[in-house]
Amino acid sequence: MSDGTPADLFFDAAINLLRRVREEEAESIRAAGTLLADTVAAGGRLFAFGAGHSSLAAQDVVYRAGGLALMNLLAVPGVVGVDVTPATLGSALERVDGLASAVLGASPVRAGDALVIISLSGRNALPVEMAQGARALGVRVIGVTSVAYASETRSRHSSGTFLKDHCDIVLDSKIAVGDAELTLDTIPAPFAPASTVVTTALMQAVMATTAATLAERGIEPPLLRSGNVDGGHEWNSRVMREYGERIFYRH
Repeated sequence: MSDGTPADLFFDAAINLLRRVREEEAESIRAAGTLLADTVAAGGRLFAFGAGHSSLAAQDVVYRAGGLALMNLLAVPGVVGVDVTPATLGSALERVDGLASAVLGASPVRAGDALVIISLSGRNALPVEMAQGARALGVRVIGVTSVAYASETRSRHSSGTFLKDHCDIVLDSKIAVGDAELTLDTIPAPFAPASTVVTTALMQAVMATTAATLAERGIEPPLLRSGNVDGGHEWNSRVMREYGERIFYRH
């Protein structure tokens, strides 16, 4: 590790990754935003899924001030965070064959909808089968993943494929295998993960593109406002009344 405090070095690493994503994924971000705008305009519903810490970026775009009201979390019990005990259960469930089919079958997801699947490695059964199953239903799939895993690790799915192989659009987070940006001679393992910072930024860039694309077409984006500003609750109530049939986190 070169000169500079660990905090400085982490910020530098995160900023460099964000710059790479901004430059190298611009076309894919635009395509993803357009796909979501097309879905909204056609009356479809929007869903986001992520397992473990990848779920943080999915949750960040659901019921979010300044965000699209139509983004719904596709939740898998025991997988959406580290609130289960033991926390390792979530990692184990990601590798269970058939779980994605059960989740999709019990969910409101249907043909014409769009699903964003976030998985850093994209190698486990759950995100792979989620993408496969969604596309089989006629759902458009956007994958947010680190493409490096596909060349540097083996798939844990029986097909030998990764999430990236089953998506209409792939957004590459550029995160190195292992998700740790820093090393230090006095610390035996690499540390300081940046995947949440980068993946969350990717998701918000797509949301911004979706909103702007809808506005360009003369469609008011169904955005939420903060409940902590005057008139925010009234604004949100109107949006939820207008789009209630496509919002599932309020039922």
